Amino acid sequence: MFLRGLAQRAGRLTTRSSFRCLTTAIKTNPSVTQQQTLLNVPETRVTAIKSGLRIASEDYGLPTCTVGVWIDAGSRFETAENNGTAHFLEHMAFKGTNKRTQRELELEVENLGAHLNAYTSREQTVYYAKCFSKDLPQIVELLSDIVQNSRFGEEEIELERHTILREMQEIENNLQEVTFDHLHATAFQGTPLGRTILGPSENIKSIKKADLLKYVKTHYRAPRIVLAAAGGVNHDQLVRLSEEHFVKLNANQSGEPLDLTPCRFTGSEIRIRDDDMPLAHIGIAVESTGWADADTIPLMVASTIIGNWDRSMAGGGHVATRLGQQAVKYNLCHSYQAFNTCYTDTGLWGTYLVTDRMKIDDAMSAIQDEWCRIATACTDIEVTRAKNLLKTNMLLMLDGSTPICEDIGRQLLSYGRRIPLHELDARIDAVNANTVMAVMKQYVYNHCPAIAAVGPIEQLREYNRTRSRMYTVAH
Repeated sequence: MFLRGLAQRAGRLTTRSSFRCLTTAIKTNPSVTQQQTLLNVPETRVTAIKSGLRIASEDYGLPTCTVGVWIDAGSRFETAENNGTAHFLEHMAFKGTNKRTQRELELEVENLGAHLNAYTSREQTVYYAKCFSKDLPQIVELLSDIVQNSRFGEEEIELERHTILREMQEIENNLQEVTFDHLHATAFQGTPLGRTILGPSENIKSIKKADLLKYVKTHYRAPRIVLAAAGGVNHDQLVRLSEEHFVKLNANQSGEPLDLTPCRFTGSEIRIRDDDMPLAHIGIAVESTGWADADTIPLMVASTIIGNWDRSMAGGGHVATRLGQQAVKYNLCHSYQAFNTCYTDTGLWGTYLVTDRMKIDDAMSAIQDEWCRIATACTDIEVTRAKNLLKTNMLLMLDGSTPICEDIGRQLLSYGRRIPLHELDARIDAVNANTVMAVMKQYVYNHCPAIAAVGPIEQLREYNRTRSRMYTVAH
């Protein structure tokens, strides 16, 4: 929220300064104040203990904190035979340990007034809690018990099996999730990233306790785990607690991280035609970069230039993005959003579209034309706007101890360190129109896309015609 504060301070300068002083103030004070703000955030302290477990924290002096275990293990580390195991483990995390029954675990968390949660992605599994800072020792011990001593009772496994199958049915109704799963399936076909996080129903019906234990033993290793915390946190105390409670990781799961199997990208398409559906859902993407690649930031700026729009926006047609203006002027779609999904060594850069069946061809042409325009005729004005918007979005996403803790854990696994905000700000500032055009030509322009389309998609042109719109012909 500090950006809003800067705007308010700049407004006061306007009413109190001469024009000459005002010009100087606007050029200098906001940037200095912003840099000071970014430099004065709490230090991210990182400690690696003997087992290889990394402890990272930021102390904001709050009465509450968020603490969690970030594990470098998700559906990407599964095979076709055990796909769905990582997500199944997440469901089993709070079903009781060798020390606590499920009821005892739930009562303990509720009596502390804490919140316990977990999620699984393609590359990470996370268990975290939000609690009072004074209760940090109890929560760390509880998280260590969940990660190291989950009981995986047969009765609980059967109950969760049915829960996950119901969850899969619910996700089938979320057409955005369905489209992105199909997009991964065609873009990374034949590789672990092409599989879904939940796994196929056949696997869910057959997963047993032995499968869960094997996955934990193989992947829940100390060097692949980060204990992250943010809020009111004493780092030295957190290190002592980790050395006290995460001892089994050192005894049973020590070892170096496993090498990732490269996931090749394939320009291709998948179509799920259903003319009874009212709208078409389409994702189109090219292969982008991994988290740590230098081109990731320019690609994020390019994605911000594409932007997003939907009919519920209060601004209507008065949007800055060219694609948004065209969407309104020509009634191209109900909504669209640009995305840049990153993994360790690869990613997907593209646009997700929801449109009427008779507008598919026009909407797809508009998207691809905009991609080509940014690759060949991007302007400094739109890059500056996109950079400011990207900075704002990133900072707003870190509003609270939970997103900060999540950012710490994810970055430690992705980069091996937490990128300071002032460094991230400088890297965004270094991007200009030439940088954006260069990365667009390298990753997007005249490259084979991956396409996933669901719904009444008869008008979606055949793949070779779509591929031919990935470049422009000079006249």
